[in-house]
Amino acid sequence: MADFFINRPIFAWVIAIIIMLAGGLAIVRLPVAHYPDIALPQISISAQYPGASASIIDRSVTQIIEQQIKGLDNLLHMKSSSSSSGGTEIILTFAAGTDANTAQVQVQNKLQQALSLLPDAVQRQGVQALKAVGNSFMTVAFYDARDTMRPNDISDYVASSLVDPLSRIAGVGSITLYGFQNAMRIWCNPDKMRQYKLNPQDVIAAVRSQNAQVAGGQVGAAPAMPGQEINIDINASSSLETVEEFEQIQLKVEENGSVLLLKDVARIELNEESSMGSTFFNGHAGTGLAFKLASGANVLETARGIKAELQSLAGFFSAWAQVCICRRPRPHC
Repeated sequence: MADFFINRPIFAWVIAIIIMLAGGLAIVRLPVAHYPDIALPQISISAQYPGASASIIDRSVTQIIEQQIKGLDNLLHMKSSSSSSGGTEIILTFAAGTDANTAQVQVQNKLQQALSLLPDAVQRQGVQALKAVGNSFMTVAFYDARDTMRPNDISDYVASSLVDPLSRIAGVGSITLYGFQNAMRIWCNPDKMRQYKLNPQDVIAAVRSQNAQVAGGQVGAAPAMPGQEINIDINASSSLETVEEFEQIQLKVEENGSVLLLKDVARIELNEESSMGSTFFNGHAGTGLAFKLASGANVLETARGIKAELQSLAGFFSAWAQVCICRRPRPHC
């Protein structure tokens, strides 16, 4: 065979050129082997216990959840942290090749067993199990360049309008908000509470009973009287929204008919639900969003998706809105 091509060099060159052309045309269609996924799958468990210290959270929340996380397939180790701001996070790391969806379902089943053992405040806040890596890969800062808005108003806008659409982007495991939403805060006066023989649980019970959405029923619903032709829904709205409405909550009614209102023993204000931290960018107060990658997701594609979504949402921003995307995640951006 070698003598055949040596004695016919032109034919050999033609064959070589044809092979080169065929390879050049096929190179754009050849499959590219993917790099192996070397990042270990992780599941993040987070919970909130407002007002509790780090030691109380560790004893009453973190340790209870850790005790129930048993019998998970391919679980290598877990890492937990409890903060003085009322939050706890447990990172579960699984062996390479473990299906993250299956691991998440198993973790959620275990959490259902631990939920009844947690404090009522934690149960109302909810316990989340998300597919996310431990560290954030991108931080986005929102601030008012003119400093005309309060930081809690910016945080409330970001939390209510931007967190949900950004969470639905493919590859985003979880989002951490460096800020807090607005909430109705009630500051009880201890001297007046003692004077009227009240405790904080009495105030909580009164707020819960008088701040609720009640179904009013219908007028003319079946079975209706003969000749009845109108069916009307009754909206019995008792959900309170303003400071003035909360001030009128009744705490106690005396035998002489006098009424003790919430404003008589407490100060009510609409402000951020917690003042444990603050976020600044270039000297401007604002808020930030830290993005954590979902297990197995591509960080470059996820970053491009976040930037594209922010670009599409920019038309709904107020005139004050300024956005900064930080390459290196920092709490202060």
